[in-house]
Parts: sequence; C-alpha cells; structure tokens
Amino acid sequence: MFKIACYGVRPNEVATFNKYNNYDYDLTLIEDLLTHDNIETAKGHDAVLLRANCTADAQNLAKLNEYGIRYVFTRTVGYGHIDLAAAGKYNMEVARVPAYSPNAIAELALTLGMSLLRHTTYTTNRTAHHDFRVSPVMFSKEVRNCTVGIIGTGKIGYTEAKLYKGLGAKVVGYDLYPSEITKEVLDFVSLDELLAQSDIVSLHIPYFAGQNDQFINADLIAKMKNDAILVNTARGQLQDNRAIIDALKANQLGAFAADVLPAEGEIFFKQFPADQPVPDATTQELIDLYPRVLLTPHVGSNTDEALKNMVEISFENFHEILTTGKTQNSVATTEN
Repeated sequence: MFKIACYGVRPNEVATFNKYNNYDYDLTLIEDLLTHDNIETAKGHDAVLLRANCTADAQNLAKLNEYGIRYVFTRTVGYGHIDLAAAGKYNMEVARVPAYSPNAIAELALTLGMSLLRHTTYTTNRTAHHDFRVSPVMFSKEVRNCTVGIIGTGKIGYTEAKLYKGLGAKVVGYDLYPSEITKEVLDFVSLDELLAQSDIVSLHIPYFAGQNDQFINADLIAKMKNDAILVNTARGQLQDNRAIIDALKANQLGAFAADVLPAEGEIFFKQFPADQPVPDATTQELIDLYPRVLLTPHVGSNTDEALKNMVEISFENFHEILTTGKTQNSVATTEN
C-alpha cells in the first residue's frame, strides 16, 4: 500500500482527508508542519504531502532521499517552501494544487476590507471592554459610495470584484493580462489610476522572487489616497512592512490588513507570550497598530470547499503519477 506522510493536518481536517481518500492510501496525518526537528517522521513512507510553511529545503530533502522518498507534493498553489534544485538533484517528483476555491480567499479579503471600512473591529474591541460610547472613529462611508481597486484579476480577484460589485461598489482593476469576462464586473485602468481612485485596494498577484519583491512599498503607497485601506491576501514577500508602518503612522495610509507576512515562517501557527514581542520586529510594530491593522495567520484557504479541493486534487496527483508516470500538476525541477 502506498504510504503518504501528510503534514500540517489540523484536527478539523482529519475527516476530510479520510473521506476523500478514494485510492485507499495509507495515510499518516501529522498535525505539525515538517521541520528539521521532526523529519524522521517521514521514515517508512513513499511520499510526503506538505502545506505552506513546511520545511522542504536541501537539508530535509537530503533526509527524504535517504529514506527512499521520491514524491514531494504540496497541497498548496505556491511551492516556494520546496527547494526545486535539491529535488531535481535527487530525481524527486514535485507536484502542487494549481487552484482551489477562489471564494475562500476572496471572501476573507472582502471581510477584512469591510471590517476596516466600517471600523467594526475597533468598535467591538471597545464594547468587549465595556465601552459602549459612539466615537468619531466609528463614522464611515458606505461601500456603495466607494471605489474598490483589485490588483490582479485572476480567479480570486475576479471573485472578489463580483462580491464588491454585489454590494454596490464601483470596482476597478489592474492586470497585465485583462480578461474579457472580468470586464463585466470592473473597469480596467492603469495601476496609478487605480491607486489614485480607490478607497480599498486589494492585492491578488503571484509572487516572483527577485521580480516583484516588496511590490507594496513607499512609492506605491504614496500614490494612494491618504485614508485608503490596503489588503494583502496574496503573499507576504509582496509587502514592505517598514513602508506600511511608516505610512500608517504618518497618516498616508488609512488602514491595513493581511493574511500573509514576509516573516510568517517564524510566526504563523505558533503561540507567543502576550507580554513579549513576536520574533520579527516589524510584525510586532504592525500588531501594535491594531485595530488599524488586522492580521490573520494565513487562513484564507481555511474553508470547507478549499480544503476539499486541496485534498482531492492532491490525491489525484498521486494517482496520476503512480498510474501514468506523470501528473498535469507537476512542478519542474532542474532535472525534469
């Protein structure tokens, strides 16, 4: 029986893994992410199935090679946590899940944007502390009187655009490759025009190392409205925390929300003492700006539909490669 060690499987996900195990794989469901410290848990398996922030660097892949593991798959769209050069060196097969429910990310992005627009987190934080007075901060625009800018109008951006359009907002978008169907719900404009017009800016572009690092930087923020809301549910490497913090403190930016962080590997899925700073200094500065800053720990895909998609496609990837020698969702390494 084909044995798969699945990492980062939360307790609420166990039933889904078992339900969609249509090929009767021998699954070892491990709640912890794969790290240098627990790599030995992969011994005795034929494959590993990872999630974001698992450590599949050269050191761990060397160990997996020692264990005879040839399949290093991830149930995520991104695969930056896998050292492709090392995988190629050991002739390992790498595959990913190219897409899952776009609603999962789009709904979170909309929720974060609307929470900041209507100051609901600020307000509920006060009432949680028994303060029921109405302050000037609670005054807000209605979203139907706002312009929402979507940077990156693929499946997720398009879905979020539809959601905002349904609420009555004017929606504009920027994409290097604008699609015809997206034009039904938004108007394509230049990036500078989008930044100048938008009350809410939501980011949905892929990250390309060395090409668009810190896409959200001081120059970009300077082109936005001073009271604008910025939301990043794409990738942490796209944001310059220092620039965001400085802009918030100087009131050059209204508010910020993110489901991702540049240093999320050091922080996400861990608990730290409330009276001590988190390991990354700029992340702590963002936390200190709550409730103008809302951070969620990479939970965009943490929905029933997205999980089902990720698990089903991952198991199909294994089935395809075991029965045909290849899968349409392979990721090229330096050797294949």
